[in-house]
Amino acid sequence: MWDRDPPLTPELLLQAYRVGVFPMSEGRDDPDVFWVDPKRRGVFPLDGFRISRSLARTMRRDHFTLTTNAAFEDVVSGCADRDETWINDTIFDLYRVLFHRGFAHSIEVWENNTMVGGVYGVAIGGAFFGESMFSRATDASKVALAYLVDRLNLGGFVLFDTQFLTPHLSTLGAVEITRARYRSQLAEAITMNADFNAPGGLPPAQDVIQRNAQTS
Repeated sequence: MWDRDPPLTPELLLQAYRVGVFPMSEGRDDPDVFWVDPKRRGVFPLDGFRISRSLARTMRRDHFTLTTNAAFEDVVSGCADRDETWINDTIFDLYRVLFHRGFAHSIEVWENNTMVGGVYGVAIGGAFFGESMFSRATDASKVALAYLVDRLNLGGFVLFDTQFLTPHLSTLGAVEITRARYRSQLAEAITMNADFNAPGGLPPAQDVIQRNAQTS
């Protein structure tokens, strides 16, 4: 980890992602930002996301409505709305700029017109850098991830970076790789053409489930 120097700009943030580092803060009220370069990196193999039977049942119930890029700032706010968060005002503002420039994206989960979950991240070439997710209803964040992985596959992405491997992500198929292996995959991924918006609207849940079953 390194202290921030020079001042953090959207351009510098994108360059940091291209070389494998990302920003964090110690807390919501801490104005400082530092760079993180983990020795071991969490990634989601895009052919290995696991939709469990219980998650498939939740998706088939069709009580959630999903959108993409419809409420990006609300998703980031939802991710920061916890006792401990690495998202301070500086980081929030930077991702807002990246969103308006077409580099950052979100998937939102709604129930009865209320946002109950979501996930957001940054896309460069064929790499997607997952930043954070939140859930206020059972399985909402898992549903968001399932749709995100499906969208990345349809859009031509080859790398889904989760930064760290957590027990929760591990149950869904995420794995941990070395820094060297990650950088090798990253260097190739950012040169490729992929488009988060290319798939268009979000598909029916059954299509997501079937495509996952065909690749996992």
